[in-house]
Amino acid sequence: MEREIELAFIKLHILHHAAEEDVFGLGLIEELARHGYTLSPGTLYPVLAKLCRQGLLSVTTRVVNHKQRKYYRTTPEGDALLARLQRKVGELSRELLDEDTGHE
Repeated sequence: MEREIELAFIKLHILHHAAEEDVFGLGLIEELARHGYTLSPGTLYPVLAKLCRQGLLSVTTRVVNHKQRKYYRTTPEGDALLARLQRKVGELSRELLDEDTGHE
């Protein structure tokens, strides 16, 4: 169950970073590691492919150091979903961390 929830957080991180700038696989693996997530390419790339199939990310291929690299960016649908999820995460965060409830 924990991994399933973490995967949802990872998808949210991907959408967030892809909304800010073009992102690529290894860069995302490194960025997510800074947030405490350990991902292999075998885990990340299927997630990226699914987000593309769902119309949330677009992909472009560029040549970098004589190698092809895929870059991902949110689509308008991805941006809209991210905005909705940011509101929901904000509400959840306030509820989870509300000191008046005595829970943290």
